[in-house]
Amino acid sequence: MVQEIKLALLQMEVVDDKSANIKKAKKMISSASKEGAKLIILPEMFNCPYDNSRFRDYAENPSKSPTLDAMAKISRDKQIHLVAGSIPELSQGNIYNTSFFFNAKGAILGFHRKMHLFDIDVPGKIFFKESDTLTAGEKITVIESDLGKVGIGICYDIRFPELSRLMALKGADILIYPGAFNLTTGPAHWKTLLRSRALDNQIFIAAASPARNENASYVAYGHSLICNPWGEVIKEAGSKEEILYSTINLEDNSKIRKELPVLSNRRDDVYSLSEKL
Repeated sequence: MVQEIKLALLQMEVVDDKSANIKKAKKMISSASKEGAKLIILPEMFNCPYDNSRFRDYAENPSKSPTLDAMAKISRDKQIHLVAGSIPELSQGNIYNTSFFFNAKGAILGFHRKMHLFDIDVPGKIFFKESDTLTAGEKITVIESDLGKVGIGICYDIRFPELSRLMALKGADILIYPGAFNLTTGPAHWKTLLRSRALDNQIFIAAASPARNENASYVAYGHSLICNPWGEVIKEAGSKEEILYSTINLEDNSKIRKELPVLSNRRDDVYSLSEKL
């Protein structure tokens, strides 16, 4: 496992044009690679507007996916690891909100299907019901790679501490959340939730949002950020399109856990948390 990793979070503006989104993602990946980034992270639904009415039109089967083919090729060409945000994945008639993780040879090491669907109704502010179109994933995702163990959740998954704790207990070295919080939930909860998950589990967290597009039907908050295992925000983007960089040392996880042994001080004799297989 590599201890020190240069991350790049690609806060790209997503438009209603799949080929344009793929082209933009490739351009930003190339730019981040030139800056020495070895783990590059795209935002949630990076090839598709975050809009229930568009998910089926944009959905791709992984076996025949122009988006994933393009991401595999650029990962291989640039020799980078890539968390390909998420895309609408078509499988056996269902559509999932799915993140794919590529290694530096362009191979898919694993994928995460969003487990918790974003069904909310804040009167006068926002209504969204992913379950009208999407199907929930069923598996906790921790992927082995040359860079270490990578845990992946997607957006609303952030709100469920059980998921992040189980990924940490499975040995994740970093938790990655592509996410598109909105202008209601973003200012109120985005940073607090991510700092909390980092603090809960004494682990690095990287969360990549789309850039804010005021012309979209769903306006993302932006503010992609990286937290360290002490719960501090070490880098944060604004609302516009940009690439956020940070070099992290994964040894900091174990250092903090020795100084403040939260995980080892859990009372497994009194309570427990387990994954249903």
